Amino acid sequence: MQVSRTTALRLMMALVIGLAGGVWPAAAPLRAAGDPLPPLAIQFTLDRPLDAAAAPFVMAAVGGLFSAEGLSVGTNIATGSADAIARVTGGASDFALVDINALIRFRDTPGAAPVKAVFVLFNQAPYAIIARKSRGIRALSDIQGKTLGVAEGDLSIRLWPAVARQNGIQLGSVKQNSISAAVREPMLSAGQVEAVTGFSYLSAINLRDRGVPADDLAVLRFADYGCEAYGFAVIVSPRLAAAKPDAVRGFVRAVIGGTNLTLKDPARATTEVVSRMDGGSAELEQERLRAIIRDNILTGEVRHNGIGGVDPARFERSVDQLAEDFKFQKRPHVTDIFDESFLPPRDDRLIN
Repeated sequence: MQVSRTTALRLMMALVIGLAGGVWPAAAPLRAAGDPLPPLAIQFTLDRPLDAAAAPFVMAAVGGLFSAEGLSVGTNIATGSADAIARVTGGASDFALVDINALIRFRDTPGAAPVKAVFVLFNQAPYAIIARKSRGIRALSDIQGKTLGVAEGDLSIRLWPAVARQNGIQLGSVKQNSISAAVREPMLSAGQVEAVTGFSYLSAINLRDRGVPADDLAVLRFADYGCEAYGFAVIVSPRLAAAKPDAVRGFVRAVIGGTNLTLKDPARATTEVVSRMDGGSAELEQERLRAIIRDNILTGEVRHNGIGGVDPARFERSVDQLAEDFKFQKRPHVTDIFDESFLPPRDDRLIN
């Protein structure tokens, strides 16, 4: 077939216009068959500044576990669980580490996005009352008649009514002072309050750093007094879960691997975390990590059932305990909050 000079020029112009407009398929770099796909960019949010609690995620990155799953993970810091949840529901982040009890309350708000947890890192919540033995508090029953400092936005106080009832403590017998989180430990250290609510691995260790002797601290963990609550969990964007379920499974597998690396070598995990902190103390973070592993991650339930999941009956009991301080519009069930479909089989989640 012969083509006139005019027609040929028109075809050439059409080709140039197509290339300039970016709609011509050949304008994109060609990928040879069998070449690996570029990694999927993922945004992950921590609900608070980096410390030893983030060691499994740090170790997953250091050990190349995210990249092995085809993921390129960037991390950002939120101002709390509510902010972290908002970043996921708003599309700014794909995953976040949040308090699962904050997620439960969020999901009960009108029009809440159907975000769910896909992996539980803290099998037991770190909620606690931290007190001074020198002020007469050695056991939970000693809290009656005392003054309890409660920081703004504190998560522990939400389970306090259930713990108090289970242990025969009248709520009215304990005076609560609302304080800033920034002065929680200083006020207890100075004796301005006799006890504070908080996280066992944070306040107790921060107080020792302030010079309070370890043998003068009573760390009254709610889990030791009947609290059934789970703690920190990974949530995922509903959009990502629907569009790229394999990426979600890969992220969870990488975090499980990072948790195993942390448990096998907590000293290295501490070093990696501290190297990414602004002025972190290796000694404090190592003590913090030991407490987290012992009290929150490596529980009897995890040793038996593997890491990452929830026991449905226990979860329902924990919601009942939350309900003693929170009036649900519609009481959630485990499947409303936790999606186990992204977890590997139990045998792949057992701690070696």
